[in-house]
Amino acid sequence: GPADLAAAIRGHWGIENSSHHIRDVTFAEDASTVHTGTAPRAMATFRNLAIGVLKILGADNIAKTTRAIRNEPERALRILGITNDPDTYGT
Repeated sequence: GPADLAAAIRGHWGIENSSHHIRDVTFAEDASTVHTGTAPRAMATFRNLAIGVLKILGADNIAKTTRAIRNEPERALRILGITNDPDTYGT
């Protein structure tokens, strides 16, 4: 009924607000100087992709995880299963 529909809508907006909060707090989206053409939408998509990948990989604190990756960029490659070990690629 109407109460179920209202609950579903509130749930959707909760997810949207949470996503925006993570993008703004962690990636400073509201302070971004990217304002031209489709670039803002593209950047939001990349931020959403990064958040989604980190969640899929089990990160429960996106800000903490992104700080750890920022401080040790090689960690991102390890998280994704990518290595720069020459033996891995036979070179």
